[in-house]
Amino acid sequence: MTTTAPTKAINPKLVLHVIAPLVAFYGLRALGVPAFAALLVGAGVSAAAALYSVATRRRVGGVQVFVLAIMALTVLFALVSGDARLMLVRNGWGTAALGVWALLTLIGNRPFLLSTGTIAFPEDKAAIWEQNWKQHPVFRTLLRRCTAIWGTLFLLDAALRVGLALTLPIDLVPALDDVLLAVTITVILLIQRFYGRFFLRRHNLRLHGAEIVPTTHSAG
Repeated sequence: MTTTAPTKAINPKLVLHVIAPLVAFYGLRALGVPAFAALLVGAGVSAAAALYSVATRRRVGGVQVFVLAIMALTVLFALVSGDARLMLVRNGWGTAALGVWALLTLIGNRPFLLSTGTIAFPEDKAAIWEQNWKQHPVFRTLLRRCTAIWGTLFLLDAALRVGLALTLPIDLVPALDDVLLAVTITVILLIQRFYGRFFLRRHNLRLHGAEIVPTTHSAG
C-alpha cells in the first residue's frame, strides 16, 4: 500500500515543524538561555506551526485537534511546575494520544487511516479512497489492520520518548525526539508498504494509484 508525493528540495512543513523549533531551542541555549525557557520557545514555535497548518487546511480531522489539545495541556502543566523534563515529555504524550486515538477508531466505522487519508490526500484521491472503502471488503480489512499497526507502534514510540525525556541530558533530547519520529514513521511505512502489497496480492488485488484494481489490470 503506497502513495506518491512530489519531491521538493526543501519541504516547507519540515522547516516549520522540525527545523524551526530545533533552531530556536539550540540557538537560545547557545546564547545561555536556561533549558526550560528555550524549550518553551521551541514549543511555542511548534504550536504556531501546527496552528498555521490547521488554519490553512480545508479539511481538519478531530485527531489534529485532539493531539494539539493534549500537547497544550502538557505545556500548561510544565508552566505551572517549571520542570524542563515535563516540557520534554510533551511529544511523548502527543504520540501516545495519536496511538490511543488510532486504536479507538477501530471500534467505530471509520478507522484512523481512512479518516487520515481523506484529509491528507487531494480531493480526487480522497474520493477514490472512500470508494475503495465502500466497494472492497479486503481494503476495509487492510486499513483496519494497518491502523492497528500505526496505533501500536505510536504507543511504543511514546514509551521510548518518555524514557528519553526522563533519563538523557536535556540538551540531547529535542534532537533525538525528531530522530525517533523519523525512525518510527519509516518503520511504519515500510511495514505498511510490504504487508499491504502482500495482503492485496493474496486477494488478487493491487493499488493502481489510489484505486484498488485486480492484479490483471493494465497500467496503461
